[in-house]
Amino acid sequence: MIVTIDKSAGFCWGVVRTIDIAEDELSSLSQGMELYSLGEIIHNPMEIHRLEGKGLKTISRGELETIRNAKVLIRAHGEPPSTFQRAKELGIELVDATCPVVRKVQERIRKFYDQGFQVVIYGKIDHAEVVGLVGQTNGEAIVIKSLEEIPKINFDKRTVLFSQTTMDKETFYNIKIALQERIKDLVVEGFMDEAIEFHAKDTICGQVFGRDKKLQEYARQNDIMIFVAGRISSNGKVLYNICKDANPRTYFIENETELVDEWFEGVTNVGISGATSTPHWLMERVKAAIEQKYCVFQTA
Repeated sequence: MIVTIDKSAGFCWGVVRTIDIAEDELSSLSQGMELYSLGEIIHNPMEIHRLEGKGLKTISRGELETIRNAKVLIRAHGEPPSTFQRAKELGIELVDATCPVVRKVQERIRKFYDQGFQVVIYGKIDHAEVVGLVGQTNGEAIVIKSLEEIPKINFDKRTVLFSQTTMDKETFYNIKIALQERIKDLVVEGFMDEAIEFHAKDTICGQVFGRDKKLQEYARQNDIMIFVAGRISSNGKVLYNICKDANPRTYFIENETELVDEWFEGVTNVGISGATSTPHWLMERVKAAIEQKYCVFQTA
């Protein structure tokens, strides 16, 4: 049995940047100081556990008022303006690790909102990133996650369409077409041509969807695929489905303890991939577990 790891898998640069910032802050804290992450720093429980071992603690927005002698990290997903204002009122020092891609989307949403546009965001209404995006519009943006929710939109208003950075591009494309048929004055800020190819202004992260073709190719080259990600990871779900479409024998796990013996019966090639929030060390650990338990090595 040959076990390989997808070379394009692992942390996107935005996540790498956030983790680096957190580790730098943890290593330079003054005596008695703490570092808190406002919400889980990454949607991967294994990486969260590793950082907890270094001293990072997770809090909710509701716990901000209890913070003393500590810094608070804004994770890659970003936060609404109200969070920054509240921290200022409480005298809390923030460490802003918002992904630059997300920050740019926030700025553009604010620009269109200030110009009087109805802002529509394709995304998940409770997702941390979307909460930050909606916050740029004083809570007035309309969030939809499917074509069925389009009736929530006022078709008579000047409208701009954005996307959460980790959503799937085909649904976005279908929403775009549906709105173009109904809204006369529509601006699409994450847009595609008829070949469903993204252009420079995309609000969907290129590192999620730049991987799709490579991931499909890699998945087809293997008898089975083991996809490693946190269960609440948005881009993990998207990339897993891309992988499963290419290879129906794709299995989702959070860590090596979830491997199932039956998956490996009669298998010659095993591929391992993961989300942009999946650490490489975790995929290496899954690879080692598979090799130790299921591979038979022959010597001459």
